[in-house]
Amino acid sequence: MITVLFADDHEMVRIGVSAYLSAQPDIEVVAEADDGEEAVELSLSLRPDVILMDLVMDQMDGIEATKRIVAKWPDAKIIIVTSFLDDDKVYPALEAGATSYMLKTSKAEEIANAIRSTHEGQSILEPEVTGKIMTKMRNPNVQDLHEQLTVREKEVLLLMAEGKTNQDISEQLFIALKTVKVHVSNILGKLQVDDRTQAVIYAFKHDLIE
Repeated sequence: MITVLFADDHEMVRIGVSAYLSAQPDIEVVAEADDGEEAVELSLSLRPDVILMDLVMDQMDGIEATKRIVAKWPDAKIIIVTSFLDDDKVYPALEAGATSYMLKTSKAEEIANAIRSTHEGQSILEPEVTGKIMTKMRNPNVQDLHEQLTVREKEVLLLMAEGKTNQDISEQLFIALKTVKVHVSNILGKLQVDDRTQAVIYAFKHDLIE
């Protein structure tokens, strides 16, 4: 029996998908989560065979939840199930450690089969996602890394370059300290750097600092 945890902030989606999956003879939905923080907690305590992870959720998004789960449990098998195919969602999700990437427009049967394949160690990607990855591999320099940054992330990066601490940035932008930390983590990931210093150096090299 393949045990599954399903994280999604839409109750009706969870009910519908869970009902279908539970009707399968080889799949059991052992828990549901309605936000990223709960998904991390339940995943690490229950250690299900496969985790279905929505991307956009309250408290903590699916990308950050995936990062935290994989950081403490590298063998976790996570399937992103989302409505988004944007570059700033696809690449960070896969880089965070997701094994497979499915769309919510997929048929329930396709999601069930993706669970089985992912459980067996395969990586299942929507054709559109595969196409994006192939294009990026063929044209690695087609887009500067900083073009993936959101407007808010660029604001945070500029303040980092000014030597502001996370607390300073939190107070200046009127956002929670926790949110600042998420933005910083996303910036480091998108710029493919290891720390704040490298991120600031990148910003200066690419004339992002006026």
